[in-house]
Amino acid sequence: MRIVPAIDIINGKCVRLTQGDYGRMKIYNDNPVHVAKEFEDANLEYLHLVDLDGAKKGEVVNWKVIRDIQEGTALNVDFGGGVKTDDDVKELLDLGISQINVGSLAVKEPNKFIEWLGKFGSENFILSADVKGENVSINGWLESTEFRLFDLVTEFIEHGLGYITVTDIATDGMLAGPNFGLYEKLKDKFPDLKITASGGVGSIDDLKKLKKLNLYGVIVGKAIYEGKIKLDELKNI
Repeated sequence: MRIVPAIDIINGKCVRLTQGDYGRMKIYNDNPVHVAKEFEDANLEYLHLVDLDGAKKGEVVNWKVIRDIQEGTALNVDFGGGVKTDDDVKELLDLGISQINVGSLAVKEPNKFIEWLGKFGSENFILSADVKGENVSINGWLESTEFRLFDLVTEFIEHGLGYITVTDIATDGMLAGPNFGLYEKLKDKFPDLKITASGGVGSIDDLKKLKKLNLYGVIVGKAIYEGKIKLDELKNI
């Protein structure tokens, strides 16, 4: 199971939200590149990088941070937040971003996401599904929809989708444990899908429980920044 530390960006700074609420933001570091290098120095290989400004605005905003992390580290970065155009996709892939997370666009313009899967290669994309219950939220978690997670996944799997990250908004930033039942249900229904869990991880025990579900990966954010999980513990999961 891949352990993927997260960096969320607002105004070029490393922040965390609680339950996706922009009004409940905490700044952890003014220099995201420094944070990324700390992850790399701890022998971690992956990074989940989110442009929260971009997610809210509907276009990528923090290009400088993306470029600086790509130039300053050898981390395998998956990026999300406001990716809406072919040019965005091309630029991110040209910068060496490993995979692109697509959330709001996949819900609002499913045909465009399907087109991208075929045009750029499905291995370059992750369906980023932020859910309340089993309904998908979009636009930086600000807008709820009637779209059901399992229906959305079924539609895109038919067009080659191989990767998904599911964030349970209710648990995100709470450090009280992930929604294990949701991930177990997903794994049972889509056994070949590479599923990454996101939201709620607060301890090493949480990571061990997720590993038993045979998930592809898990994103860890606030637990690292709040000192609940030490970086040197992550290599032993």
